[in-house]
Amino acid sequence: MKNKIIIDATNATLGRIASYAAKQALLGKEIVIINSEKAVVSGKKNFIIKSYKERRSKGGTAQKGPYFSRDPEKILKRTIRGMVPDHREGRGKEAFRRIKCYLGTPEEFKDEKLIKAGKKKNCNIMTIEEISKMI
Repeated sequence: MKNKIIIDATNATLGRIASYAAKQALLGKEIVIINSEKAVVSGKKNFIIKSYKERRSKGGTAQKGPYFSRDPEKILKRTIRGMVPDHREGRGKEAFRRIKCYLGTPEEFKDEKLIKAGKKKNCNIMTIEEISKMI
């Protein structure tokens, strides 16, 4: 289990957890992120919602994309994908396959040693779960 990193995303900043996960996956480690719906984005709520809605409504068709899911774990995974270089081929593709994101805590990871990624913040924040309900 030396090559597996299990991260609890509760109160973790979305961009910071995504860059850490991308970097570790590129180094060859398996990354498991639990409680991904509790990761937070900092900023004013109306601006966050506006930017996510804008991103979802950008062009494309149902056959070709782009695809922006409303599921909290998929929002986190897509953020990580943006930080993995060349996610469609080679090293980036292999690294992206090593990343798993889960809603809540699955039974298999209950007794594992976790990395607590976040702490309580005193600024304007919004969880990914709230974002996914509003877009």
